[in-house]
Amino acid sequence: MQVTQQVVQLAAEGGIGGITDGIKPDWAVFGAIGTKAKIIVGVVMAGAVLFLLGSAIVGAVHIRVGNQQHNSMETKKGQTMVASSLLGLFAVASMSTLFGIVYGFGI
Repeated sequence: MQVTQQVVQLAAEGGIGGITDGIKPDWAVFGAIGTKAKIIVGVVMAGAVLFLLGSAIVGAVHIRVGNQQHNSMETKKGQTMVASSLLGLFAVASMSTLFGIVYGFGI
């Protein structure tokens, strides 16, 4: 089964919440903050994830164009964009864990 079919099936079965639950942070010690603040943080994180995925796709296009044109500068630019986007994705995805660790060290 293709990925797009799996996403459509997941959306049909569990609603859009089934897809977005993967990027919602586990609040742990910060569970006392308000619902509106949690929604705002979730939207900002989702926007950052979408931006970084788009940036990684643009980087992949740079790599492909650079390879086709034998332009090593374009290829290097694409590699840098993909690497930095994936690093940013990792940082955003683990942000709630990092905040929990920092909070734990502060206690």
